[in-house]
Amino acid sequence: MTAPDADTLLRRAIALAAKARASGNPPFGSLLAGPDGTVLAEDCNTTLTDRDITAHPELKLARWAARELDPATAAQTTLYTSCEPCTMCEAVIRQAGLHRVVFALSAQQLLDIRPAPHRPPVPQSGPALLDEIRAIVEPHYR
Repeated sequence: MTAPDADTLLRRAIALAAKARASGNPPFGSLLAGPDGTVLAEDCNTTLTDRDITAHPELKLARWAARELDPATAAQTTLYTSCEPCTMCEAVIRQAGLHRVVFALSAQQLLDIRPAPHRPPVPQSGPALLDEIRAIVEPHYR
């Protein structure tokens, strides 16, 4: 039996996107493959049915990898996904130590299809109370 190629794995991610859409969710799907192309896990977007704005498939798979795989194994995986990961998912993918991402639709192409809703930036302020927080955080990294 030969390992699936990248197009085959990407087509599976696209099929997962269709499954998400059929279940009433935004059309996004992803799978995580090992270095030999074996599918380790797969998931669909469930932001609407789960009523969870973070239920992106890329994020769910990165969390799964961080929980279920040792770092050396995670570092050999490839995430195949129907659309380029958003910044939230990208941060979690990086934190999970995944090796690479292959996507079908870029973020810009998605915006060309469906413009992003306008949401004003959330005001932030800080840093503040640096000595107090540093006393708690710094020992963790020494």
